[in-house]
Amino acid sequence: MERGSEGPFKRLAREVAKFGAVGVVGTVVNFAVSNLLWHLTSLQAVRANVIATIVAIGCNYVGFRYFTYRDRDKSARTKELTLFLAFSLVGLVIENGVLFAAIYGFGWDSSLQRNVFKVLGIGIATLFRFWSYRSWVFKALPAEEPVVEAEAFPKPPSEPLPRPKQRVS
Repeated sequence: MERGSEGPFKRLAREVAKFGAVGVVGTVVNFAVSNLLWHLTSLQAVRANVIATIVAIGCNYVGFRYFTYRDRDKSARTKELTLFLAFSLVGLVIENGVLFAAIYGFGWDSSLQRNVFKVLGIGIATLFRFWSYRSWVFKALPAEEPVVEAEAFPKPPSEPLPRPKQRVS
């Protein structure tokens, strides 16, 4: 079956599955780095989480570009990377904003609470990232349409054609 012959729902489902696979890898990296930094350094929780998020963003770009969106337009890599980083920065603010509010707003700072609010922040940021990456960063190539010779279509007349006279019998 050719890629173009599947319906839009199947294409979206495949895209969501690939996005999710890359996201799972990025999330594992994010959690591993943040928890290592939380337990092995004296960095503040949100700062350590920002570092972890940046490492995950790097992993995710490689996964999205070469796996999820490998068939998308590659003609403007600088613009693509700039947009990816800009939208990823917004996602970073969302994710770490939730963690910041939990720790500094509510005082929820145990290891379990940090991870719970990290999950919540990642979830909200993921919805934003999916929308922004597919809409702005990894744009779909225009659908290929068959090219038809210009002579195949007659030009419309500039004046209306006269109507044939009808005979009444």
